Amino acid sequence: MILRLILGDQLNQKHSWYQEDSQDICYFMAEMRQETDYTMHHIQKVTAFFLSMRNFAKWLDENGQDVTYYELDHKQNQQDLTKNLSHLIKEKKIKKFEYQLPDEYRLNEQLKNFCKTLSIETSVYDSEHFLTSRTELNDFFKGKKQFTMEYFYRNMRKKYDIMMTTPKDPEGGKWNFDQSNRKKWKGSPEIPAYKSCKKDVTTLTELLQRCHVKTIGSVDAKNFSWPTNREDCLLVLTYFCEHLLIHFGDYQDAMHPGEYYLFHSRLSFAMNSKMLHPMEVIKTVIAYWRAHQDTIDISQVEGFVRQILGWREYMRGMYWMKMPEYKSLNTLDNHNKLPDFYWTADTKMNCMHHAIKQSLEDAYAHHIQRLMITGNYALLTMTHPDAVDEWYLGVYIDAIEWVEITNTRGMSQFADGGMVATKPYVSSGSYINKMSGYCKGCHYKVAKKLEKDACPFNALYWNFLDEKQQYFKNNQRMSMMLNLLHKMDADKLSALKERAYDIIQHPENY
Repeated sequence: MILRLILGDQLNQKHSWYQEDSQDICYFMAEMRQETDYTMHHIQKVTAFFLSMRNFAKWLDENGQDVTYYELDHKQNQQDLTKNLSHLIKEKKIKKFEYQLPDEYRLNEQLKNFCKTLSIETSVYDSEHFLTSRTELNDFFKGKKQFTMEYFYRNMRKKYDIMMTTPKDPEGGKWNFDQSNRKKWKGSPEIPAYKSCKKDVTTLTELLQRCHVKTIGSVDAKNFSWPTNREDCLLVLTYFCEHLLIHFGDYQDAMHPGEYYLFHSRLSFAMNSKMLHPMEVIKTVIAYWRAHQDTIDISQVEGFVRQILGWREYMRGMYWMKMPEYKSLNTLDNHNKLPDFYWTADTKMNCMHHAIKQSLEDAYAHHIQRLMITGNYALLTMTHPDAVDEWYLGVYIDAIEWVEITNTRGMSQFADGGMVATKPYVSSGSYINKMSGYCKGCHYKVAKKLEKDACPFNALYWNFLDEKQQYFKNNQRMSMMLNLLHKMDADKLSALKERAYDIIQHPENY
């Protein structure tokens, strides 16, 4: 008998495992405290993973597979992966243990070390999900001093012949339409309602409560809207193509207090749990665009493809290139505490209130809300990257360490010293005002710098540049802002720093 492990983010129905003769194979899946407790997760995240796992186990069973599934309160569930595996190997007299490569370093190490303790044969398989191997990014940048996502992205376009007119020439005459992807949404065009896959998950939320699993955020258990099986995921993908793609690129960086999703796809959980394959998403979107080029511009599609074919694969490659050291990097030497309002949304800053409230209510915020609102504030207040990592990993439904930590510690917090981003993504209130509707109606005034009602981001921005300027003195992309800093009146800078210090020391007042 062969025992095969399926982790909670390995829900790939197209995997070659399931095309084989299933005789003498037992599949094992488990809901475990090991996974609910290594960080505190959003209740919708735990619910979505557990329900998706149950649906996948049901699919396996309906397709004639032998499945052992431990629910969280199963009497034989020891709440630890290796303890559960050891018990099953003994109980079922297993002759061989097989698993797919985990995407998290901690699970990779746990299973690798576990296999060393076994006297039976073991085998490890690829998850057959990603478009690059774990080492491909490292090989691509071998001998180079600077990592640049754009060059990797272009190589991926060529490798997979995605939107290419010749082997060397991109469709539309250029590789990147990012300049066309920065429009502010001002109330039109109308944003369609998101595609909901409503279901009642009361049984699961009551299970979490009964087992005293600590979670963050809230959930409407009778109207749970996330896709948790392949059929739902495909419906969300189709809906994106038919209703949202037409304006996705234009407004992918926009933010608005009354709109949580704008034209975003809400497919990240579907892909990160592997219910959808990235290439099937890319090809579906491109095929729809080709059939509707009279109404959908190439800039809408390229911006979407870049996020999946470029950025997503790039983040995973950086993770496996730099772990485990990456997890402890703190190049800017930041040590402040994450403000309590990240857990309550109780702040007078309109942008922070809405971005955090949305995260707590829906386990979701799009990439610019994460980068230029909550991440920007955390960096400007010089928060310890460990605390920022913990919050992002827990609060978002799509957050798995391989994609979260490189985006948070790298792109957002610059804690890796520039491995992921060529400059820190910080801004004063002016960028937030340019890209969002948050500043209108805010308690603070974005144009003010030092008054009591001045936008806190303004003082924090100049204080950050002054405090960390030694780290950026050789960074060409920071030279213009540092020159402005050095020309600033000393008294004005001192007053800005005094206000910033008060914001950092007393976040509860803001």
